[in-house]
Amino acid sequence: MARDFTTRKDDFPQWYNDIVIKADLAENSAVRGCMVIKPYGYAIWEKMQGALDKMFKDTGHQNAYFPLLIPKSFLSKEADHVEGFAKECAVVTHYRLKSDPKGGVMVDETAKLEEELIIRPTSETIIWNSYKKWINSYRDLPLLINQWANVVRWEMRTRLFLRTTEFLWQEGHTAHATREEAEEETERMLSVYADFAENFMAVPVLKGIKTANERFAGAEETYCIEALMQDGKSLQAGTSHFLGQNFAKAFDVKFTDKDGSLSHVWATSWGVSTRLIGALIMAHSDDDGLVLPPKLAPIQVVIIPIYKSDEELDAITIEAEKLKKDLEDRGVSVKYDNRDTQKPGWKFAEYEFKGVPVRVAIGPRDLENGTVEIARRDTKEKSTQQMEGVGAVIANLLDEIQKNLYDRALKFRDDNTVEVDTYDEFKEVISGKGGFVLAHWDGEAETELKIKTETKATIRLIPMTDRSGPGKCIYTGNPSEFKVVFAKSY
Repeated sequence: MARDFTTRKDDFPQWYNDIVIKADLAENSAVRGCMVIKPYGYAIWEKMQGALDKMFKDTGHQNAYFPLLIPKSFLSKEADHVEGFAKECAVVTHYRLKSDPKGGVMVDETAKLEEELIIRPTSETIIWNSYKKWINSYRDLPLLINQWANVVRWEMRTRLFLRTTEFLWQEGHTAHATREEAEEETERMLSVYADFAENFMAVPVLKGIKTANERFAGAEETYCIEALMQDGKSLQAGTSHFLGQNFAKAFDVKFTDKDGSLSHVWATSWGVSTRLIGALIMAHSDDDGLVLPPKLAPIQVVIIPIYKSDEELDAITIEAEKLKKDLEDRGVSVKYDNRDTQKPGWKFAEYEFKGVPVRVAIGPRDLENGTVEIARRDTKEKSTQQMEGVGAVIANLLDEIQKNLYDRALKFRDDNTVEVDTYDEFKEVISGKGGFVLAHWDGEAETELKIKTETKATIRLIPMTDRSGPGKCIYTGNPSEFKVVFAKSY
């Protein structure tokens, strides 16, 4: 397999794009800014979906589906919301085509919609229109709904998985009787995302609150998790929004309480998208290709036979199939690649590039000695193991790889997190290696925007815990209650 791709040090964006394309994860589509997610990339998304879906259901949520098309008037009902998304909306104006005399088809100008339809950039408005019919009494609450869907946000500069015009995601939308219940739900779902990122993606994250400038359009508060990529930039890996009563009032969603009083419900929304695949690539992969944590790897173990004759292959296949069954019985996904169209060395390189966590090689000498060769993708280490009991060894090794990837990413984050007290220190770090920078900020939106304009660094979050004591803003010198986390970001 060809190994002609860029290194992280030489050109990180190109390195990322090379991995996405050459590991067969995705490709650009015929529609500018959109992508085709290929089977291997989609298999990773399915693993993510499966884990998250279980976590949502374990916390009491149900799945539903709402329309792709939203009446334009719905977006006008919540002023901040429509203002936040107006420039990103794709609009459907006609409902029919007709034959073009010059050939092909053209829009039928007589088929103009009475009201334009918006392809959903997010579903709050269409969902709250339904909630008005679903919610009448306190007995209908809490209403805990999740949707797996696609959305469209018109993007001018796109990058596969990280920022595309159309992307896949899940969006949770919940309604509650009290502010306290809604706020508790908002933080609960943020913790679900953090749990998933750390225990499945093996990516350590910071939890915090967005500033008003970075807040979701229409929310009272936005909570987020932020992960540090290997180029020193931050990636927002999940958001959870406390919507207050904004959407309930916009769509007049009220409920009758136990005492007979009529009140607007309290709301949340939360979501993660296929950009998590981008995070996975940039957090763990190396100059030899993709590196996947075992819990999200479509193929956790690949077995490759090394042989010269059909007789040798037949003998190896007997042992390989035994090992495959043993591992599958342990819940491990295994591929036995006995294709005769490629040599073992080519296969080694292919599965290394695709990030398969464990590779097992079996040859004639291994059959004689009752052994197998095991190679782990994260450290490139190889070892010879006795065939007897090797299933348990491999299963334990997968757990070890999962932990090692997390520990490695955590060390990288710790090594690239610094506290600064002056603006000169701040600019030096941001313009250099980057990373997370903790610094005092005076709480003013104007200060935040000036720092962003001058350095391209934004406040990624206000920490929820472990806040430092008071000090002085690095930019204005004005009093500051605590330090916030700055970084350049995706």
